Amino acid sequence: MSLLLLPTTTIVILVLLASVLPSAYSLSNGKPNFQDIVSKMRADLPQPPANSSSPPSSKMDASPPSCVAHEARSLNLFSTTPLIHSAPLSRLCHPHPVYLKLDLLQLSGSFKDRGMAHLCTTVQKMHNSATTNNSDDAATDRMKVISSSGGNAGLAVTTVARKIPQMDVSVIVPETTKPLVVEKLRSLGAEVTIHGKNWNAADALARQWVDDAKKSGGGAVYVSPYDNPLLWTGHSTVIDEIITQLLEQSFDPATQQTNDVKIGAVLASVGGGGLLCGILEGVERNYHGSSEVRSKLVQGTKVVACETEGAASFAASFNSDDGSIVCLDGINSIATSLGATSVTPAVIQRSKRHRDRGEISNSGDDVISYVCTDSEAVLGCVQFSSDHRMLVEPACGASLAPLYSDRLRAKLLEQLKDDEDSVIVVEVCGGSGVNMDLLRGWKESFLEK
Repeated sequence: MSLLLLPTTTIVILVLLASVLPSAYSLSNGKPNFQDIVSKMRADLPQPPANSSSPPSSKMDASPPSCVAHEARSLNLFSTTPLIHSAPLSRLCHPHPVYLKLDLLQLSGSFKDRGMAHLCTTVQKMHNSATTNNSDDAATDRMKVISSSGGNAGLAVTTVARKIPQMDVSVIVPETTKPLVVEKLRSLGAEVTIHGKNWNAADALARQWVDDAKKSGGGAVYVSPYDNPLLWTGHSTVIDEIITQLLEQSFDPATQQTNDVKIGAVLASVGGGGLLCGILEGVERNYHGSSEVRSKLVQGTKVVACETEGAASFAASFNSDDGSIVCLDGINSIATSLGATSVTPAVIQRSKRHRDRGEISNSGDDVISYVCTDSEAVLGCVQFSSDHRMLVEPACGASLAPLYSDRLRAKLLEQLKDDEDSVIVVEVCGGSGVNMDLLRGWKESFLEK
């Protein structure tokens, strides 16, 4: 196939894969060894050039980076979700306007569609290329992705995969997964297996199945719910959209100019760290990109990593004295979707890089760890449903808690006092493990006792 016929993003992917194909892309009985490929792609993205703490000096247009996850977006495998101004939260957080990025409106119900779409389209392209000259019939061209999930990642990979021809899905969920989520997975066509007391046990079985498939010459691919650079790049598109939407909403038709706008803080829930890796990647890409307008908007941004007590694996590692990854003994929180006992090392590396850039440039860039109680997370869910008539699960409520909780809101506003004109953005990541009955039960258990 001529490279001249391929889109730019395809060429970039092929160049990336060229470094790992000779050692990783072995064939067993004519089938590609995908797991080795995925393992080779786990290295963190390159750091910016040395001494690049300042944004670009030349003023360019404010268009977003168009090549990021372009193929997945063009196939409508994930959506550009609304960014809305929240009047109730803006009153609570005066003088900071509050905006809500509504990723709960992704088709699967959570932000995870972004990363899964980018990962699945990339891996499918690799599969198609490998099997073109090695398939005897259409059946052998099928591939399977195997994922472990507390629910939302499984729903996302299943939602995406059913739109991709010749792709099958198996999802292994822990025993803590809500029956509501298991039913949704099966209704979407996933093979669902319930195994283990927590996500780590389910994940171990998923990896074992992929290893078994490799030994038998199968083409199964392990899909982590959070720990893969392709996922992070897919998730990073949320920052591209937020910047574009803020610039559009700050445009004044009367003057034909964009009013000054700056992101003071981005709030996001953290489980294993995939979303936070993506947010930091998106901030970094726009900070060092060719558009001065976009760069200034994220300069000095504080990224707030939100967790619940009993599931705070990021806080444990980020605040550790020696910077080592801390593994929790278990998960003891209502926010079961945050139930990874340890985070990916990449999220600690990226968080410290963002914080260090702020210290070097004295611009205020920082990563702040907030840990709320289960009651505060549920309060976030309940108040959000009342204010905005939408439902989210407690894992997402953790990112709303710093605004709805008097205790945490006072802390956040104090940390933003030197940047009073900045806006606060909440990544409303969503989650499908919620309905009116569940929300009512959480309210009774945590807020009315």
